[in-house]
Amino acid sequence: MVRQRGQVTIPRKVRESLAIADGDTLTLVPLGEMLVLAPRRLRVPELAYQLADLLDGAGLSPADMLEELPRIREALHRERYGGDHDRENAQSLDTIPR
Repeated sequence: MVRQRGQVTIPRKVRESLAIADGDTLTLVPLGEMLVLAPRRLRVPELAYQLADLLDGAGLSPADMLEELPRIREALHRERYGGDHDRENAQSLDTIPR
């Protein structure tokens, strides 16, 4: 929920898992119809725009990218560590659009 002054609460479990502490600066980057919130790093906006350009060039939307993430994660895991941790969604990296 966005509060009157534009403030958003990041749940405690998320803050803890990403090591976000009180006073940390975050960067908010628009990506299509989504917003990406990341720890402040000088390259975050540049990389977000590069990703948006890549998606546009491939004819994909941010929603398409999110839909493909489980299959891509599985393929990367298999490539790096061998075997399948989720055989049902397993797919070769060669068949994933780039």
